[in-house]
Amino acid sequence: MHARPVAASITALLGAAALLFPVSPAGAAPAGVPLVVAHRGASGYAPENTLAAVDRAAALGIEWVENDVQRTKDGTLVVVHDDNLRRTTDAEEVFPGRSPWKVKDFTAAEIARLDAGSWFSPSYAGTRVPTLEQFVRRVEKHGQKLLLELKNPELYPGIEQETLKVLSNEGWLDRQHVRDRLVVQSFDAASVRTVHELKPAVKTGLLGTPPVADLPGYAAFADQINPSHSSLTSGYVAAVQSFAGPHGARMQVLTWTVNDAAAARRVAGYGVDGIISNTPDVVRDAVGG
Repeated sequence: MHARPVAASITALLGAAALLFPVSPAGAAPAGVPLVVAHRGASGYAPENTLAAVDRAAALGIEWVENDVQRTKDGTLVVVHDDNLRRTTDAEEVFPGRSPWKVKDFTAAEIARLDAGSWFSPSYAGTRVPTLEQFVRRVEKHGQKLLLELKNPELYPGIEQETLKVLSNEGWLDRQHVRDRLVVQSFDAASVRTVHELKPAVKTGLLGTPPVADLPGYAAFADQINPSHSSLTSGYVAAVQSFAGPHGARMQVLTWTVNDAAAARRVAGYGVDGIISNTPDVVRDAVGG
């Protein structure tokens, strides 16, 4: 994930929201510490969005893993953050004539040839870009939970249904997984709504910091509002948590990307439900998880 501009001022709306939508006892902020999510795997210690990053998160004892899903030219879902392959692979060297090296312009077989680890460290040379199937299987192997982001869904019409199909094929849409091991999120509200309509049981999250006035509409199809920590205030967290999401529970706030102890303690003090981090062990130790 990456920052998006905040479209409207939040502060002026908080008082009105509190009057219109008071927090019920059932919607009170949690007493426990926030859960910790490994951002693109433990990406502070291993190449992001790779199986090695999942393994490192598991070795650190981190239960939740976040990833980014996009689609190849021939319809395979792969786990990569940027819409092009330049930053995290050697695509420029392997395919020098294929600028601008967009994910959607390469087949799965071509992407499977790329080195997705050397940019991070020579010790990860030869690491590959995983398919969604490979990624999900590794998360399952470790008994972890998945916060899955649909990246740039406007570039990939139908990616919501295709992602749900992969998850179903891999056994991730059974009752146990959808109850407490899976959340699908996106910056694109229409994409989040589509996931909810296709599979209402799946929990969903909207990335960003939408105005408080818009929260009642989002609460119809999003269980979480997941903003950048730089945009966060305690009042905004309380406003989000005053609404019930589509499954009847109060809406949650998971914030990103927090990589140091001081910031982790600050957002934990706001009452967030989760913290997404490249260095999840640092955050866990800071908040007492």
